[in-house]
Amino acid sequence: MSKKDLMVIFPGMGYNSSRPILYYTRKLAQKYGYEIREVSFELPEKASAVKGNPEKMLEAFNIALSQAKEQLKDIDYAAYDRIIFAGKSIGTAIAAEYDRQENVNAEHIVFTPVAQTFKYLRKECGIVIHGTSDPWCDTPFADEKCGELGIECIKIANANHSLETDSVQTDLGNLACIMKNVEDFINT
Repeated sequence: MSKKDLMVIFPGMGYNSSRPILYYTRKLAQKYGYEIREVSFELPEKASAVKGNPEKMLEAFNIALSQAKEQLKDIDYAAYDRIIFAGKSIGTAIAAEYDRQENVNAEHIVFTPVAQTFKYLRKECGIVIHGTSDPWCDTPFADEKCGELGIECIKIANANHSLETDSVQTDLGNLACIMKNVEDFINT
């Protein structure tokens, strides 16, 4: 029986899989033979309208989780040898909670988590890639939660919630570093 691996991509509210981090993550997974499934969310509010409003954040989370469940309902996870959920922003929380509710036992690549993500992640389930200037999740909080969960926290200096800085050259170097970490994780 041949080995089958699956990557499911959970985007952010304003960061879809055509943006660099998720685009190159998908390409790396394809390079190693992963089947790719992508979730998409249709949410009533933009990220800027949700940030800092717990009620709107919970509403967006519940809507996105429901949409993810609907889009992924036909997957037979038992048919795969390895499953990786790659999420960005709110997608990291959706991926972790979906994993918990559905007992998928996926590994996680967590790009720029929101604080709520850490409520749902299992111990030792993957890697976190966090920008130290991310206004959605403070670095000391991310460090603390990753430590509690036994998850490596790869920090990108001065990077925002898109893992970008104010320098294109720095961003390109960071992207190469991020993708090296992603490739190492995928190819283990």
